[in-house]
Amino acid sequence: MSASASLEFWFEFASTYSYLSAMRIEALAAEAGVAVRWKPFLLGPIFQAQGWNTSPFNIYPAKGRYMVRDLQRLAAERGLTFALPGRFPQNSLLAARLALLGGDEGWVAPFTRAVYAAEFAQGADISDRSILKSILDGLRLDSERLFSRIAQTDLKDRLRQQTGEAQARGIFGAPSLLVGDELFWGDDRLEQALSWARRG
Repeated sequence: MSASASLEFWFEFASTYSYLSAMRIEALAAEAGVAVRWKPFLLGPIFQAQGWNTSPFNIYPAKGRYMVRDLQRLAAERGLTFALPGRFPQNSLLAARLALLGGDEGWVAPFTRAVYAAEFAQGADISDRSILKSILDGLRLDSERLFSRIAQTDLKDRLRQQTGEAQARGIFGAPSLLVGDELFWGDDRLEQALSWARRG
């Protein structure tokens, strides 16, 4: 794999289409010989800068209904389950902080997939610490240590900074894939982003 064969996977845990990408990006990237850098961030501040106080899928009900059916079709094609949680979008703050820490410690990918499965396949509330604790315990991680760590100011600040970086680099939705400064938005652009990365 060449040093340039890499991409950044910017994801938000409240994002339905990020769920689809998270479940397939590792296998596709490995096949393409591309390294993936997992970049959790929060869409809330970015949406607020656009004058939105919720997901555009809530602001435009017809778009929201289409999104649900689109996700059901795509998930079924890929052997996944999709069901919109009772509350949408969910508060993803704690999960994003944990994922940021997982990126430091090497468990971001399995944690991210497990959170998305809990949220969009099982309808769990990912803002619930007991749900996140169950996921961490299932990965044989020390949930007590990790919850203590994400409460610390430096980690909170890092997530704010990472969200600010996303906004500064032109990211407006999730999933977003960056190859250098080249932006690809949406699960349906994953293959194109990987192809771009391979070209270096």
